[in-house]
Amino acid sequence: MRIEFADHFKLKDPNVVALAWIVDFPFYEWDDKQNKLDFGHNPFSMPRGGVEALDAAGDSTEGRLSIVADQYDMVANGYEVCSGGVRNHNPEVLYKVFGVLGYDSAYVDAKFGAMINAFKFGAPPHAGCAYGIDRLFMVLMNEENIREIVAFPKNGSGVDLMMNSPSPIDDNQLKELSIRSTAGK
Repeated sequence: MRIEFADHFKLKDPNVVALAWIVDFPFYEWDDKQNKLDFGHNPFSMPRGGVEALDAAGDSTEGRLSIVADQYDMVANGYEVCSGGVRNHNPEVLYKVFGVLGYDSAYVDAKFGAMINAFKFGAPPHAGCAYGIDRLFMVLMNEENIREIVAFPKNGSGVDLMMNSPSPIDDNQLKELSIRSTAGK
């Protein structure tokens, strides 16, 4: 629809590569299906402002929905070509962002204990992003489908037709890797 609207309203210029940073993603969002607050995108990104932002939001849903994540995307001509954020490296903040949704520290420790333990050794603040070079090439080459850029694209079912991958694994391969298949049982 994005492409159709841009074409219909003549918003695209094929001679221009328009870049934009998208910021201020909501940290939490309302889940209509479960009728409760949930993470907006990535619970391991830092809420902008850290613990102070969480405290300032208070206990109200509206306050919590006002918290933004320290995340960002770069868009080129309407396509996401980069995504990243400031990672939550602080156990206190991590416990609190999960606590807002009703998860206690035991839950966080059980699910993410290795990460929490690593943070206790003083993981530094860090941020980054990952570029989708293939998407960027798609925009630069004025293509609308990434399959025109990738040398051996997967089909809509995630199958690489050139390699016939993924493919069934035979019993010898499983034995060599000490893996037992429970498929079909």
